[in-house]
Amino acid sequence: MVFQSPGDVFFTIFNFPVYYYGITMAFACLVGVCVAYFVFKHFNPDKNYESIWDFSVWILIAGILGARLYYCLLNPDYYLSYPNQILNIRQGGLSIHGGVIGGIIALALAAKKYKLPVLNLLDAFACGTSLAQAVGRWGNFFNSEAFGFPTNLPWKLYIAPSHRPLQYMNFEYFHPAFLYESLLDICLFVFLFFYMKKFTNTKPGTTFCLYLILYSFIRLFVESFRIDSALNIFGIPIAKIISFILIIISSILFLIVFKASRKT
Repeated sequence: MVFQSPGDVFFTIFNFPVYYYGITMAFACLVGVCVAYFVFKHFNPDKNYESIWDFSVWILIAGILGARLYYCLLNPDYYLSYPNQILNIRQGGLSIHGGVIGGIIALALAAKKYKLPVLNLLDAFACGTSLAQAVGRWGNFFNSEAFGFPTNLPWKLYIAPSHRPLQYMNFEYFHPAFLYESLLDICLFVFLFFYMKKFTNTKPGTTFCLYLILYSFIRLFVESFRIDSALNIFGIPIAKIISFILIIISSILFLIVFKASRKT
């Protein structure tokens, strides 16, 4: 099976292109919110779960803004030269790390306003986010980005010359790194859901911590294939550095929340 993008433009209306990436991201957001809603409702039937529909749009906006700001900060030279492109996200340019930070801030504020248990809410949205990421990664497929080193494996990804790095111009097929992360994100969602079934009522907040830990490991694995990391520090992709930091911080938080729940 050879993967090949059909191109980045889905269709055009009055000379205005509608991109696959934007459609994919919109669908991913819808999937994430719906999953979070049903998961929260399932495990917290006595809470005001309907209010999730009231504030989800603000969480999505905060997540998108955080994802875009983070991406722009990783590519300062380009966006300082072309500031008019900062808000142009139709063709890509979103970072999950920034999106998670923006979403967490908005989620905490929403939980306080609507008097919802913030840890339970974080757990539900962690499930939703993991599945949304699995969908969203296909936006990278349409953009012919987030691919790995050259390969001739049966599931290889064809990259057109216009999207190949100069040093790999003579290669046609590459690792579909986006696919690896998408499949692993689905596995992460399944694991988190079954973990919640057993521990959500007794250990709220631990699902969210596990999401941060396990997704960071997924990102470390996928980054080992990718050849398009936006920024490196001492030769190490910034995504790997952030993932290492998240693993440490989230592991500490997991232990704190887990132990605190045992005392209550």
